[in-house]
Amino acid sequence: MSRLDVLLSEAVDALARAGIDQPEIDARLLLQHVTDQTRSQLVLHGHECADEETVAHYRTIIQQRAQRIPLQYLIGFQEFWSLDFKVTPGVLIPRPETEFLLEQVVRIYADKGVCRALDLCTGSGVIAIVLAKELGCSVTATDISTAALEIAAFNCKKHDVTHQVQLICSDLFTAMHCGRPFDLIVSNPPYIAEEEMDRLQPEVRHGEPYLALSGGVGGLQCLERIAAEAVCFLRPGGRLFVEIGADQKEAVMRMFCANTSHYEEVKVLNDWADRPRVLQARRKT
Repeated sequence: MSRLDVLLSEAVDALARAGIDQPEIDARLLLQHVTDQTRSQLVLHGHECADEETVAHYRTIIQQRAQRIPLQYLIGFQEFWSLDFKVTPGVLIPRPETEFLLEQVVRIYADKGVCRALDLCTGSGVIAIVLAKELGCSVTATDISTAALEIAAFNCKKHDVTHQVQLICSDLFTAMHCGRPFDLIVSNPPYIAEEEMDRLQPEVRHGEPYLALSGGVGGLQCLERIAAEAVCFLRPGGRLFVEIGADQKEAVMRMFCANTSHYEEVKVLNDWADRPRVLQARRKT
C-alpha cells in the first residue's frame, strides 16, 4: 500500500514528464475522483495509506492522462454555468466561450418572454439545459450524433428539464419543419478550420469528437448553412446567437449582411478576452 501524499507526488512527476500543463491540479483532481475525497480531506488524510485497488485505479488513470486523454473524460463531468454535466468522448467538453454565448442570450431575454428556443449542435446539452432553466422556455435541441443525444438526455434528466427539452437527431435543420418558427436560435456549431485541426492540442485533436470540432475549409461550413437556413425557422423579430472562431468575424458578418432582406442588427460580440466570439442577428419583422 502507498500513502496518498506519496501517490500524489508520484503522479505529479509523471504528468509533468508527459508535458501536462498543470500536473499538480490534474493529479489532485484525479486523486479526489478515485478516493471520493475533497481537497481538504486529502490534505488532512494525506499521510494515510490507500488500499491496493485504489492505488491500481489511480495509477491507471494517471497513465491515461499522461497519454493526453482529457481530464474531464477521465472524471466524467465538467462544471458549466455552476452546474455539473456528464461528458464522455462522444461530446465536446463545454468551454467558457459558450458560457459567454449564453450570458449574452440571458442578458437580453431574462425579462422577455421566450416560448420556443432551438439549440443546434447540442452536444452534451449544456445550452439547451441552461436556456430551459434560466428562461423557463421550451427548447428543441438537435445533434447529428446519437451518442451526443444520449449524453444530452442524461444531463436533461439530471437537471430536471426533460419536460422542457425535446431532443432530435438532425444535421442542423434537416429534420426540422418550418411550420412553427422559434423565438430564439442558439448554436455552438463546429467552427475549427479543417486546415487547423492538426495544430490543436493533443487532448482536443485526438480526444474530442471530430464532428463537433471541424467546420470544413475555413471552419465556415456549418456557419454558412446557418446563415442561409435559419431565417426559415426564426419568427419575425426573433434572434439568432452563434458562437464563432476568433478569426471569423469578417467572413461571418459578410454571410449575414448579404441577407439584408432577412436579417438586421447583425453584429459580433467580443468575449472576456476581447476576441470576436458571438454572432448576433435579428430576423426582420
